[in-house]
Amino acid sequence: MRELPVAARWYIGGTALGAALCAAPAFRLGAAAPWSSLLALAALYALCEHLHRCPLVGGRIPYGAGAAGTSGGSLTGWASPVLLAGVFLLPPPLAALIAVPGALTGAAKAPSAGARRLWHAVEPALACCAAAEVFRVLGHHPLSAPQFPDLLLPAAAAALTFGAVLVALEGGVLAAAERHPPRTAWRGALPRSLAPQLVHGLAGLMMAVLWRSAYGPTAALLVLLPMCLSCWVFAQYHRERTAHQATIRALVQAVDIKDRYTRGHSERVGRASVMIARELGMTEDRVEVLRFAGILHDVGKLGVPTRLLRKDGPLTPQERRVIELHPEYGHEIVRGIGFLGEARAAILHHHERLDGRGYPYGLMGHHIPECARLVAVADAFDAMTSTRSYRRARPVPVALEELRRCAGAQFDPRMVRALAASLDRYGWQPDLVTAADPEPGTAGEEPGDGAAPGADATPETGQPAGGRTPDRGPARHREAAARDGAR
Repeated sequence: MRELPVAARWYIGGTALGAALCAAPAFRLGAAAPWSSLLALAALYALCEHLHRCPLVGGRIPYGAGAAGTSGGSLTGWASPVLLAGVFLLPPPLAALIAVPGALTGAAKAPSAGARRLWHAVEPALACCAAAEVFRVLGHHPLSAPQFPDLLLPAAAAALTFGAVLVALEGGVLAAAERHPPRTAWRGALPRSLAPQLVHGLAGLMMAVLWRSAYGPTAALLVLLPMCLSCWVFAQYHRERTAHQATIRALVQAVDIKDRYTRGHSERVGRASVMIARELGMTEDRVEVLRFAGILHDVGKLGVPTRLLRKDGPLTPQERRVIELHPEYGHEIVRGIGFLGEARAAILHHHERLDGRGYPYGLMGHHIPECARLVAVADAFDAMTSTRSYRRARPVPVALEELRRCAGAQFDPRMVRALAASLDRYGWQPDLVTAADPEPGTAGEEPGDGAAPGADATPETGQPAGGRTPDRGPARHREAAARDGAR
C-alpha cells in the first residue's frame, strides 16, 4: 500500500476495520449458525469471480466496480446475485464474509495489488452487512424460509441499500486514492446503479427462495444461467463498443497528425454536437451517433494534399475545388463503417448552407440532413471560440451573436437556439487545445474555422502568424477559409 496516498491508506484501513467489526459477531453465533450455507455461497462467489475471466465465458468484463457500476472494484453482474442471496439467507455478520475468500484469492491489477484485493473484500462485506441488516429490520429473519410476494419490498430495500453503500464507498476511494474532486466522485453514480441493483436483488431473491425450497441449493444455481448469458452479451457489446471507439480515435489521430494546426477541434465539435442534440431531446443512441459525427466531420482532410492544407498564400481555383472535396472524401472513408449510421450523412453535408450556397451539392433548407445542420453549427461555434495563430478566440456571446446573424441563410435557426440554450445552462469550457506550435507557413483551419462563419464575415485584424501582414487581411482570411473549408 506504500504506493497509495496517505489519505487512501487511511480510508482503506478504516473501511477494513469497519468490515472486521461487522463480521466479528459471526464467531459468536456458534454451531447453530448456517455455516454450511456460508461456505457454499462463498465458494460459489469465488467461482464466479474466477470463471468470468475465462475466455470461453467472455473474458474479464470491464464493469467498473461492483454492482454499482462505479470505477475501481471487482463485482460482476452475475456474482452480485450470489452476494444478495446471502443477504436474504444469512445473518448480517455471516453475509459480510461471503466475498472475502474470493476477493482475497482473485487477481488484482498492479500497482498496489494487495490493497486492491483488500478493498475488493471489505467493500462488499460492508455492503452485504448493511443490506442484511435492512432486510432483518424490515421483519424477515434470515433463517426463515423466504416466500413470495411478501419479500419483494424488503428485498428491494436491501438491494438498494447494497448499491448505495457500494456507491458511497467507491466515491470515497476515488477521492482518496485517485484524487478525484469530491464534487465529481459521486456524481450520477447512485441513479445509474438503481436499475442494476433491483435486477440483481430479484435474481438474489429467486436464488434464496430456491435455496430454501425442497429442491435445495442446486436448483438455485439455475438462476445464474440467465445472468451468465446476459453478462456474456454485455461483454460482447463492450468489446464491440471498444472497437468502435478505437476506430474513431485512429481516424481522429490521423487527421490531427496531418493537420496539427487545429488539433482538439474535432473533440470539441463532438462535445458541442452532444450539447445541441440533448437540448433538442434526442435519444441517447442518436446523441452518441451525433458525437461521432462531430468528431469525424473533417476526416476527409486525409484525402486533401498536405501542401494545400499548409499552403501559405492564395489558392488557385483548382486548389479551392480540391479543398471543397474533403466532405466527399470523408464520406468515402467512413462509408463502410456501419455503426456510424447518420453520422456519415453529417460528414458529407456539414458544409451545406440553408440558402443553397454550400458544398458539395448545394442542398437547400430541409433537404440538408438534420444531423449535418447540427454539426455545422457546432463546427462554426468551436471555430470562433478557439484561438488560432493569427487571431484570438472570440468570446462565447460574440460567437453566438454571429451564429444568430447567419441563422436562416447559413445555419438552421433551431440548432442555433438549442446551442444557445445549452450554453446558458452548462456554459462552455474549451480545453484550450490549440495549435500553439504550427509548422512554419501553416495557414489552414478546420472547415468552418474561418474568423467568422458567414460568407460575408469580417475577418479579424492584427498581425497574423506565418509572416502575413495586416494589409492582406480580407484576402488572407478568404484564403485561410477556403483552404480549410470555411463557409
